[in-house]
Amino acid sequence: MFQKSFLYALCAVFIVLGVPSEAKSSNHALALYGTPKYNRNFKHLEYVNPEAPKGGEIRLHSLGTFDTLNPFTLKGIPASGTGLVFETLMYKSSDEPFSTYGWIAESVTIPKDKSSISYKIRKEARFHDGSKITPEDVIFSFETLKQQGHPLYRSYYKDVVKAEKTAPDTVKFSFKDGTNTELAMIMGELPVLSKKSWENRDFTATTLEPLMGSGLYKIDTFTQGRTISYSRVKDWWATNLPINKGRYNFDKITYDYYRDATVATEAFLAGRYDYRFENIAKNWALSYNTPAVKRGDIKRDEVKNELPVGMQAFVFNIRKPIFQDIRVRQALIYAFDFEWGNKNLAYGAYTRTKSYFENSELASRGLPSGKELEILKKYAKKYKGKIDDKIFTEEFKVPETDGSGNNRENLVKAAALLKEAGWELKNGVLRNSKGEAFTFEILENQNIFERWIQPYLRNLEKLGIKARYRVVDTAQYQHLTDNFDYDMIVNVFGQSISPGNEQRDYWSSQKADIKGSRNLIGIKNPIVDDLVEDIIQAPTREDLIAVTRALDRILLWNYYVIPHWYTGKYKIAYWDKFGQPEVKPKYDLSVIDTWWRK
Repeated sequence: MFQKSFLYALCAVFIVLGVPSEAKSSNHALALYGTPKYNRNFKHLEYVNPEAPKGGEIRLHSLGTFDTLNPFTLKGIPASGTGLVFETLMYKSSDEPFSTYGWIAESVTIPKDKSSISYKIRKEARFHDGSKITPEDVIFSFETLKQQGHPLYRSYYKDVVKAEKTAPDTVKFSFKDGTNTELAMIMGELPVLSKKSWENRDFTATTLEPLMGSGLYKIDTFTQGRTISYSRVKDWWATNLPINKGRYNFDKITYDYYRDATVATEAFLAGRYDYRFENIAKNWALSYNTPAVKRGDIKRDEVKNELPVGMQAFVFNIRKPIFQDIRVRQALIYAFDFEWGNKNLAYGAYTRTKSYFENSELASRGLPSGKELEILKKYAKKYKGKIDDKIFTEEFKVPETDGSGNNRENLVKAAALLKEAGWELKNGVLRNSKGEAFTFEILENQNIFERWIQPYLRNLEKLGIKARYRVVDTAQYQHLTDNFDYDMIVNVFGQSISPGNEQRDYWSSQKADIKGSRNLIGIKNPIVDDLVEDIIQAPTREDLIAVTRALDRILLWNYYVIPHWYTGKYKIAYWDKFGQPEVKPKYDLSVIDTWWRK
């Protein structure tokens, strides 16, 4: 999965996206709404230790394999950590909703009508070979990523119509118009590549030749699919920037690869790597009862976060005819017994997810009201008969059970919905009017959800549905999902506290048939399309919240997924080798870039 990766006044005026700003004000920071936290004279970020010692190594882990060192294209499986090699124009802080500060860019200029953004490049900015970063490199990066990079870049940069050099050290991006509120922030996240290093090379091909970057780290050693190490760049040009004080404290960062989560857990407890983000409740409850934990050699922390957890779920591929009837999708949600699984498999650790923006103010709750209600009424009028009337009179709820394992009541409701949709139980097999049996496959690339899936398959069997569970290797899984060749998968639709252009890639009709897009469900819904554009153009935080809640409600009432669960806390385990800043960032763990070796 891709994960959704910067500036303050050089003069007295802040540019605040979403409200009027002074024409052509030059700044070192931008905020999506409000004003940036750090003024132009700040010395370092609050969530770092500026005196942190440099040196040592941190060993991390990944699951599966890798076959390319190019993280920017659809082909291949990129190695973990490749982002460490590259820098962006701006740096996104981890203690603000969405504020960015100058990195490669020294300053940024936005005209009053917000029709463009210009970046002045620092004169000291250098690639690893010592060559200067130029406007030509920035323009090359933008054009190459948009034309040849992963499809998500085309989605992100859709409304950018031109990139041009306007001065020896300045590059300007012109926008289709000034309505895409987030676009100026997105351009600051542009990874800058060396134009010269890509001459006579195919950008779209997989490669095991390290790429030219300008970040603090470069690839040191690797064994394809097994391990990769990054070493600190000596005399890194950006070491003394305020955004980097107290950050990037390790001399070496290594990722070791493991074939599955069980092996990876055992390797951590044996001291093969140093830090683990734990996302399996059974592991957290049972696997850490070891001498190393009892002695205090391994520390365990639960860190409350203030981020939306998004939606983890069983995802229907509604490109498949079997899932195109909303009643069928609703029926299959009734067959999933979360309460039994939470009690017996997860030791009661989870809360059921009820929103695509769970754990945040963006999540819809209760009945729609205020601006959200106005938005939904507008689209109900525009698309008559396309919005279920219940959205205005009933709160959306996922089916619940008593946790006993007796899911009979919900299975009766599921059977009624399936019958209504044209499926009849004949000799223990559910069939449609053509006599075709109801069968489908749940595809995974790790077996970590098997304990949840097997009881679900047994419930489906009671309905006459023959569902299969198949685990494939990482490379095959990537190929199948990029080509939408699956019935159902497990996926996480991650969210930030400032949703924007990435929503196009998740839900929009134009992405449904583009290979490699994150519209894994295959949604082609004009109401969703309109709401996504409303999110992107939201002029204020209040408008953004209202529109996002409306989108959330539409997605929920279409039963596109079977919601899973969340905790609202980071669960981390680590060997007692590290120092941490006293102040923790609100919106990220920031382990690699703020911890240090003791």
